[in-house]
Amino acid sequence: MRPTKACPVVLRHLGQPAILVFEHPLAGIQLVKGSIESGESPERAALRELAEESGLVAIGATQPLGIWESGFDEQVWSFHLCELADPPADSWTFHTGDGGGLDFRFFWHLLESKPSPDWHWVYRNALAFIRSRIEGR
Repeated sequence: MRPTKACPVVLRHLGQPAILVFEHPLAGIQLVKGSIESGESPERAALRELAEESGLVAIGATQPLGIWESGFDEQVWSFHLCELADPPADSWTFHTGDGGGLDFRFFWHLLESKPSPDWHWVYRNALAFIRSRIEGR
């Protein structure tokens, strides 16, 4: 199974583990994710997407968390745990070039917390996949 999308996973461990998510102004709460370009490795795509969508730069290599068939638009996602040089703020807004220029509001979601109805169903399922991979490590 060849992945078509890369999803960088950023975790924060201040008390309970939390995962980086953002609120898309038109499409609800999501994880960072984007297309793998021709000739690009899934790992490289995850790092690029993290920088493009959040402004964050990961250090070192990412750890693969697995490949997942999303059940949405024939997308196959490749998940990669990313480490940051410096811990980001509790929340921030990043202006991205996506969709002609959008503001994404980033924040931390407790890994074990139930997603709100504001989450798109595919991202709820992706979160469940990530949880299963993190707990199995």
